[in-house]
This record gives sequence, C-alpha cells and structure tokens, in this order.
Amino acid sequence: MEEENEVVKTFAELGVREELVKACDRLGWKNPSKIQAEALPYALEGKDVIGLAQTGSGKTGAFALPILQALLEYVYDSEPKKGRRPDPAFFACVLSPTRELAIQIAEQFEALGSDISLRCAVLVGGIDRMQQTIALGKRPHVIVATPGRLWDHMSDTKGFSLKTLKYLVLDEADRLLNEDFEKSLNQILEEIPRDRKTFLFSATMTKKVRKLQRACLRNPVKIEAASKYSTVDTLKQQYRFVAAKYKDCYLVYILSEMPESTSMIFTRTCDGTRFMALMLRSLGFRAIPISGQMSQPKRLGALNKFKAGECNILVCTDVASRGLDIPSVDVVINYDIPTNSKDYIHRVGRTARAGRSGVGISLVNQYELEWYLQIEKLIGKKLPEYPAEEDEVLSLLERVSEAKKLSAMNMKESGGRRKRKGEDDDESERFLEGNKGGSKDKKSSKKFKR
Repeated sequence: MEEENEVVKTFAELGVREELVKACDRLGWKNPSKIQAEALPYALEGKDVIGLAQTGSGKTGAFALPILQALLEYVYDSEPKKGRRPDPAFFACVLSPTRELAIQIAEQFEALGSDISLRCAVLVGGIDRMQQTIALGKRPHVIVATPGRLWDHMSDTKGFSLKTLKYLVLDEADRLLNEDFEKSLNQILEEIPRDRKTFLFSATMTKKVRKLQRACLRNPVKIEAASKYSTVDTLKQQYRFVAAKYKDCYLVYILSEMPESTSMIFTRTCDGTRFMALMLRSLGFRAIPISGQMSQPKRLGALNKFKAGECNILVCTDVASRGLDIPSVDVVINYDIPTNSKDYIHRVGRTARAGRSGVGISLVNQYELEWYLQIEKLIGKKLPEYPAEEDEVLSLLERVSEAKKLSAMNMKESGGRRKRKGEDDDESERFLEGNKGGSKDKKSSKKFKR
C-alpha cells in the first residue's frame, strides 16, 4: 500500500527538461497528477506504456511531455558535431476517437511546445481536407487525428507518409476499438513502422484493448492510476427516482437550486438536446445544445460559448462525455440514464476533475430502474437520494409544461428531425448568437428559487 504522506515529486524531479517544466508552469501544472507521476519515468526512458486512468486525470500530459522531450533530444542532444539533425517531421501521431478531443489534445501539445517551435496538425472529419493537406505540407512534428480521416490522407494525399514515425499514441483506446474505427485503425497499424514507441491510454481495460496491447506494444509497463471502474473521491453522486411525466420539473428544480453553477445535462438523442435547450432557454436558463448532428464549426462554437461562461448549461449526447477539456463543470445531470453502465463513468467524469469537487445527479424514471441498478453494481456503491420536496417541485409543472409546448412548436417550425448532419446550422446559429439580454438571463434562472 502506498504511503499516504509520500512526497509528491515535481516534473523536474521526474526527469522533465527545463524548457518543458516552464511550459507546465505556464499551464498551471504545479505538480504531476497521479498518472503523470507514475507514467512519466517509464515513458521518458523510452518504454511502451499502458495507462489506465480516470477521465480528467491528466493523461494528455503523461504522453505529450515524453514525446516533446524525445523530440528535443532527437534534434539537439543527438546531433552530429557539425550542425543539428534535420527537422524531424511526422515524429509522433496521436489517435483520438472524437474530433473535439483531437483538437484539444493538439492545443495542449501547442501550449507545451510553444517555446520549441513545435508544429502540430489536426486531421479530423468535418473540416476541409484541402486545409489539412496544406498543413501536412508544412511537415508537422505531431499529428493528432481521428482514425478515419488519418487513413484517408494516408491513402490519398500525395507525398504524405508516416514511415518516419517514432511515437504512436492511442488515446481513449477502448473507444478507438469500436466498429466505427476498427478497420481504419488496423489499416494504419499495418502501414506505420513497427520500430516505434507506443503509448496506450484508456479509461477501461476491455478484451479488445488487451488484444490491441498484445498486437502493437512491446514489453509495456502498465500503469493503473484508478480501479477498473471508479469515480473520483471528490465527486458527490446522487439519484432521484421520479415519474417519467415529472422528470422535466425535477430537472428545472435542480437547475434553479444552483443558478450560478456550470452544468452538463446528458440526453439520449440529438433531437433531445435541441428540445431541452429550447425548453430551458424559454424558462430563462442560459442553455446551449451540442450533438453529433451539428456541423463541426457549430459544435466548437457551442463548446467555446460554454467554456467562456456565456452559457452555463450544456445539453449534450454522449458525443461530449469523453475527452473534452472543460476545466470547471460543477454539475453533471443524467437526464436520460445510459443503457451502457460504463457511459455513466465517462459522463460524471466531466466534473470533479483534477482534484476539484463536483456533483453528479441521475434522474431515474420507472422505465430506467434496471439500467440505474447496473450502474450502482458497476461502481460498487449505493448512492444517496437527491433531497427535494415533491410539492415544491410540482409547483413548477404549469410553467414547465408551457415551456415544453413552446419548444415543440419551435422544433416543428424548424423542420423537426434533421435529415442530414449539418442541416441544423440555422437553428444552431440562433443558439450561438446568444440572448440579446444575456445578463438578464443569468438572473432569470433564479426566479424558480424559493
């Protein structure tokens, strides 16, 4: 068992170079997180690493710092006597299951590598391929990509190859191995050099992840910074059993009890995010939706609005439940209980990140009880009930019902279900333009307070 009062080592004491320690300081990384402290010594030695860690545990730093340090050493420390080595293009590749996560990983690489002239390119769907081809023509050191778009470029983009690749990172590996990505991932692994360093990071160790580990890692060091399925200690988890017809009332009640908090609400469908955001906005809450049905620029616009605090409620599907770097989410509300218990772990992992506290509340109706019990079984604990007086909650019924009618009318007018991805842009624009009286809205959500 670990010593409770074991001294936490600094990045410098773990062997990180001074240039990168300064970059960590600028990012506010004063001390390594648990996964960083355990993985960095092995990764810096050049060993393959498997890291199992909770969402929000600092996994990106655990693989970005060793890659940047190896890049520095390749260019400067191993240079021939006359001059530096040639600039090492396509030195590392990071694969991510989502576009948003890929963009955020690239942002962290660029921030950490800002003093060393790092070049980084992002290859994801939903963004013009020609722009990406131009970026590849600049010969970036690091590529961050989703598997499908990377394989597209490996197949079709003239002059692009990863034959010189030194590092491969598989982030959120359990999700990279689903049916959407498996074929592209296998094609990529066939093409890239076998003589490379590989880092595999995952929230969970599934059979497919074990199979991938055997196929593409050499004598890896396994770092487990969390139990198999767990939530962090700083997360307060609660549930409320509610009748399906009153679930919206409970949601509005909970939000009105914490009007200044930043909240993420998870629904099952893309249409559900739009409907709920419209309903909440008509009640004065600053809500914005994000789902896979939105075009990439609109999704990023919604995320940036939420991060900047212009909207303090993000209504989303599970597309947003993993990998997004949103520093301070106070509350996660499971409006629809996930049918896959593991998705619960990833959803509530949006809050209580990096040692902060947070709250996760699940609204369970009579049809979702079995799914909820599976969640309790997975995390190994019975959760306490969220306290609320039902009479007080149901006093909101009339106003909530009216807001739902308005929301339904608005969706009907805008064409109901979208037929193709991206067709929601006009409606998304209205959300992204924000409220004309934004500051008034901030106060208006308090009108439900007793």
